[in-house]
Amino acid sequence: MDPEIQQMREVALVYLDRSGGLQKFVHDCKRYNDSKQSYAVYRFIISINPSDIAELDASLGNYILHNPLQAAQIFQSVCFIAVKTLSLIEQLQTETQISILLKPTHLPPLPSYVLSLSAYPFNYTSQRFYMSEGIVIAMGTVTKYTQGARFLCTEETCPFSEGFRYIRVHCPGATESATVRTDFVCSLCSSPLQEDMKFRVLGDKQIVEMIDAKVLNALKGYSNDKSHFRIQAFTVFLRDELANKMTIGNHYRIIGIPACVQNGLQATACIEVNSVQLCKPNGPSFLSDNFKYLLSLTSSSCWRFTAVLANIFASQVVPPGTYNTLKLAILLSLVQTCEKENADYLDLLIVTSDTLIIDRLLNYSLCLLPRGIRHPPSSEIFPSVAKDKHGTGSASIQACSAVLAQGGVCYIGDLSSYKKDKLELLQSVLESRTTTVFIPGKKYGEEADQKVTISVQTNFWSFVDVDSSSKKHIQKENFLIGQMDVSLIPANLVDVFGLLIYNEFPSCRLSSPLVHHILKRAINPEAMLYKVSQQFRTQDYEEFILFAKNLHVELSSEAENLIQGYYLASRRVRRDSNHGSVLSASALKILISLSKAHTKLSLRQTVLEEDALIAILLLESSLTLKHGTSALCVAPNSVFPFDLSDENSLQQRDIYLMQCHHQLLKFIAAYGPGMHITTNEE
Repeated sequence: MDPEIQQMREVALVYLDRSGGLQKFVHDCKRYNDSKQSYAVYRFIISINPSDIAELDASLGNYILHNPLQAAQIFQSVCFIAVKTLSLIEQLQTETQISILLKPTHLPPLPSYVLSLSAYPFNYTSQRFYMSEGIVIAMGTVTKYTQGARFLCTEETCPFSEGFRYIRVHCPGATESATVRTDFVCSLCSSPLQEDMKFRVLGDKQIVEMIDAKVLNALKGYSNDKSHFRIQAFTVFLRDELANKMTIGNHYRIIGIPACVQNGLQATACIEVNSVQLCKPNGPSFLSDNFKYLLSLTSSSCWRFTAVLANIFASQVVPPGTYNTLKLAILLSLVQTCEKENADYLDLLIVTSDTLIIDRLLNYSLCLLPRGIRHPPSSEIFPSVAKDKHGTGSASIQACSAVLAQGGVCYIGDLSSYKKDKLELLQSVLESRTTTVFIPGKKYGEEADQKVTISVQTNFWSFVDVDSSSKKHIQKENFLIGQMDVSLIPANLVDVFGLLIYNEFPSCRLSSPLVHHILKRAINPEAMLYKVSQQFRTQDYEEFILFAKNLHVELSSEAENLIQGYYLASRRVRRDSNHGSVLSASALKILISLSKAHTKLSLRQTVLEEDALIAILLLESSLTLKHGTSALCVAPNSVFPFDLSDENSLQQRDIYLMQCHHQLLKFIAAYGPGMHITTNEE
């Protein structure tokens, strides 16, 4: 025996003993032994820490990293000796019956261990471990594959017509036909070999399509990044305990062995995965000095910081001081993005006749998030089912704009351009935050039909063009005061959007600053037209949003009482003689989401009455557009009643908002059932 191989076996035994791997192996053997069933293959998983094993023996560490299939044979020999020495599995006869899967905890942080299909060349023939990252864009259903099989010689007089001489085990990249072929012959008598079907060991297999995370930049619709790169999806095989360990749309870091799978005349590059780790984006722990200075300047009021923030936001697209209510709503929606279940979502539906300007503003805002997706009209918003392209005939669930925008924003464009069935599906998703994919069993080779429920954790943005709406249908005549005609869109769908916003400038009377801005940008697209564009860059806003969205905020009792008082009073005031209250239960969730968002945007962690007031004014303006004005009677631009040109205008706004707060308390006292909110006078 090769002395080097023998030394590696000794080191492998020492490592297993020190790392606890030997104890786990003994436990796994007991499970097999207790079953009293004889298998063709006994499969064991051994966790390997490359750093620890390299300290014990550099040769073995290098062997595991660069020749993992041969290194597995070293551990196979060690495990077989352990089984026989300790009598762990009575049914085990030969060493080839032991199948070892090495699972490295990590790989060295060096470029040579990173595999990217965006880079050339793609070395899929090395049969060694690589690390790769990507987003899951398609997932197949779980099917079966052959882990191992026993073959016997068909010549009865041959010694190999019994026993476990011929064992076939799945190798990375091998197809089913390669593992259990029919052209094997006996090495002793050259007679054909035949599989003993009683001993075939089956495992779970799932085919997943992943793509480089750079694809998100290409799907934003607008970007300052002018670099060009190649993006290609790659196939990932998840087997046994890793099946169903991935979720469509999530970002993962995987370690595996690349291979090339032949399917007829077509060859597909793939990775046989050994370990999967979910990648969680970490927000920055810092803010730019300009934002810190602005926060200190506006610390005298809970409303000023967010007012100035909205006033100067997106100065690259629209001049400061325009579209302030819309820009504030966009910022609130941006900071209410996360990948948690039952998160506080904030969807926006904008009523406008300036679709070009609104489209530019929303496109710009998308790019402030890692996951801001502009939905292309030619594709699906929600997941769909297609036949797997790897020849298995099984179903594959394809990702979509809403899933790729997980933890971010999905901008779906003009809502009036979608057909009735798409709008009904969108309404269902906005209500439940899930979508269900139906997989017909007969079509995809399954015994029964399947329904797969997929979580949709994203905010949706859309707009309605009032000019096109008025042309497509006859407008109603019996409008209430303040109500807008959005009857082209189903009323139930309008209700499930968190905020309905009407932008300030109809196209017939564009503001003078906006006209000058558009003309100057047309002449010189790269020019910095305003000083605030230099002081608060797009990158500063990206860092600010990532910082603010990760703040953990809680409702104060005062804010909670104000929100509940307004909600109950509004339900009583906004009633219909036929259908009862027009205020749905989701309105309370929207109020809480808006309040928390304003708190995050203010860089605080406790929701105050001031935050709740802004949330109430925004929602009341939205309800007025949907259902007409109420007894509270807020102004159309209640959050920004004045142009914010200097400190005096900010002071005037504070006084106005305090008057709104006092008016709100009176409204709650008059219409809230049994509610008592303490006023300053009391």
